[in-house]
Amino acid sequence: MRYFLIACLLVLQPGLSVNSFAKGKGESNFTLAGSLVDEQGTPVAGAKVSTSDAAGVTDADGTFILKAVAAETYQLKFSHPDYFPVIQSFSHYELEQNAASLLNGISLVPRMKSRVMLAFGGDVMMGRRYYKPYFGDQVLIRPAFKQSDSRDIVEHIKPYMSLADYAAVNLETQVADKTPGERAPKSVTFYSHPEVLDALSWAGIDYVSLGNNHTYDYKESGLSSTLAFLEKSELGYSGAGANEQAALKAHRQQIKGNDFSMLGYVGWEGSANPTQTASHDHGGAAYGSMANMLGSVAAEVEKNRIAIVQYHGSLEYADGPTGVTEQRLKSSLDAGAALAIAHHPHVSQGLELYNNKLIAYSMGNFIFDQNFSATQHSFLLYVWLDNGKFHRAEIVPIYVKGYKPTPATGMQRYTVMKRLRQLSKIRDTFIGQSGGHGVIAAANISKDAMLKGENKKRKPQQALMFEQGARVASLYHLPWQQQLTAINLPDKAAAYRLGTNLINGSDFESFATFNSPERGWLFERDTTQVNDFGVSGSKSLSLALTKKKPSVFGMQSFRRVYNASSAMTVTAKFKTSSAVRVNFYWQGRKRSQKLFDALSHGKKQLIGTVELTGGPGWQHGELEFNSPRVGYRSYRVLAELVLENGDKARVDIDDFALIEWQSAYSQTPRPNFYNIDSRQASYLGVDRFVEQAVLLTFDSL
Repeated sequence: MRYFLIACLLVLQPGLSVNSFAKGKGESNFTLAGSLVDEQGTPVAGAKVSTSDAAGVTDADGTFILKAVAAETYQLKFSHPDYFPVIQSFSHYELEQNAASLLNGISLVPRMKSRVMLAFGGDVMMGRRYYKPYFGDQVLIRPAFKQSDSRDIVEHIKPYMSLADYAAVNLETQVADKTPGERAPKSVTFYSHPEVLDALSWAGIDYVSLGNNHTYDYKESGLSSTLAFLEKSELGYSGAGANEQAALKAHRQQIKGNDFSMLGYVGWEGSANPTQTASHDHGGAAYGSMANMLGSVAAEVEKNRIAIVQYHGSLEYADGPTGVTEQRLKSSLDAGAALAIAHHPHVSQGLELYNNKLIAYSMGNFIFDQNFSATQHSFLLYVWLDNGKFHRAEIVPIYVKGYKPTPATGMQRYTVMKRLRQLSKIRDTFIGQSGGHGVIAAANISKDAMLKGENKKRKPQQALMFEQGARVASLYHLPWQQQLTAINLPDKAAAYRLGTNLINGSDFESFATFNSPERGWLFERDTTQVNDFGVSGSKSLSLALTKKKPSVFGMQSFRRVYNASSAMTVTAKFKTSSAVRVNFYWQGRKRSQKLFDALSHGKKQLIGTVELTGGPGWQHGELEFNSPRVGYRSYRVLAELVLENGDKARVDIDDFALIEWQSAYSQTPRPNFYNIDSRQASYLGVDRFVEQAVLLTFDSL
């Protein structure tokens, strides 16, 4: 077992600051400066730019300057009578790092008479752990406050959804005011209280698809209740019904003079009897067989209606669609559908421009209570259609934080956008940048740029420094929209590897943002504090230790999506005034083991120990190990902090990461991307400490 301890790291990375604003004081100002352009890159003058406490107007060259009160996050709204409005959110920390690249060149879409702006979110439910959370977490929906609490869950996405002409999500739950009747014979069933429908309407959502595998969870009683409550609501719906004919019926809606038809399907019938899909003698979801999809799409297209397909299929937690899903979606577009939106995997998948029509293969979770980290990065998708023809799409990165959808900022934005860009790129679909959002244009810029030779421009480069003695360095501050193409190490005897971080919120910059505490960390709730300083940013955590009671910190939930038998590094930074021993463990959940049995009784495997000395500086620990090979469905990493002397002390902790290495060590400057995960790298590792800067080169797109 190898381990490393690097003491007294006092130097901050360039561009970062400590105590950049005092929490709650609201006295200092922060300058927000950038520019707006149209889709051709022409400056947009006379646009209003506003935050919660500042407003301004872009000048003749499209630039704006706002003096806002310093805050942890900023929500900027951009509006102009001739353009569709846009909202973008940023953290103070990421603007300190990259304000120029994030705020310059934000693009607006021109309004046109027949141009329609649609918005889509992924899987939605508000049952289960919203009422009865795990681990002693705060209850999100209290029985006496169901309406207001349900609305609080969607408060941070309401501004985004409300911008669209029409907004839709996948309602992956039955709706009832009490537990419905007979439960379907399956391992997981959902029902949500009727207030979920009020919250969705309040948040600006207009339509829900019921074509999914949870629409029939409590059979006919649950389905009847769901349909009855939807009829009383303001929401349109389709994708389920009392029989097959009703389930396949489209929801028809006129939007800005355009006749739309919304269709929803689930991709498999299920093995139970009765099936989860509707038939001639019982209700359920609309079965998305090839025949059903092509027939119902053609029926709407023949009436000169714009058909939008939503489909629930593929495999959970996969990077891409199954062949069945891909073929059904593409065939539906061939049959005349204008757009295809898919879900079910609970993680995001790539987008594809297919014959100038857009496919989103998985939207991921939107409002959901899954508590393991791979399912918490998703997106909201805007799509502009001109008389049913694809014009443009915009990707708003979302972080499902504490079961609440929030704008993704900082490392969360990087994770969402890096994944989507790489998964879309392999389908020859290019995601460009507009501020903190991604953009897909009808022209598909990547193809055009390569044909014109624009990729031959001078390659952008950045220098990366390793902290004294460290062998891992974060890449989160780098641009998500650019691909790493060369890694030049100053030490020619050294080798590098690329890895991804399996823990969300490792830098703690978003720990307390958006009025939604993180639920992914295990820590002492009564004694842990959030610091207004950090080693790499402006936040860290402070843990309390006593002689009699060590403190345990780490992952609250097991990591379910991981690669078995991978080289791993757990790393963290600490600051303490007393000597402390940190024991790092991994703990697994075996394939047949119940969750709480694994949490309480799963064997903890010692990774290694780091000895911290008391002092004013930050100390850095790195420990290497291998992820479980066989027999485990998930695992987590924990750190036990033991006070070596004295009666009590506090330990500050920052940058707690679990790095899964996606490549072997290499000395070749050009990275070999053997898998899609290596293209999403968030850490660079070296086999020996490199004292001088590593030069990173990117593509120019």
